[in-house]
Amino acid sequence: MDSKYVQQFKKGSLEMMLLCLVARKETYGYEIITELNDKGAAILGYAKEGTVYPILYRLQDAELIKCRIAPAVANGGFKKYYSLTEKGQKTLLELIAFWRDYTVCVNSFIDECALPEVAI
Repeated sequence: MDSKYVQQFKKGSLEMMLLCLVARKETYGYEIITELNDKGAAILGYAKEGTVYPILYRLQDAELIKCRIAPAVANGGFKKYYSLTEKGQKTLLELIAFWRDYTVCVNSFIDECALPEVAI
């Protein structure tokens, strides 16, 4: 079940999930992708760089997250570390509050759904 409707749900919630991951600790892209896949691959599908990095860039452009570049110990290159801004923290709190109200609302419709095929 990976219809266009399911895809829209995934897209709509992915930004909030990324903000949640960045809010927990300063982190970098590969670590974010790994956590998404470890916790959510069964429902979300596997997160890919081509999906996650554009969202991180949008969040950065919106000033919800910031990044710093630091030397990478393993290969001598550099890593971008992301952290939440004050604006990002405020936005995330608003999103979480909305999400909680939203799921209560949607669940009330699901609970009253009259379709016999729907296992509630």
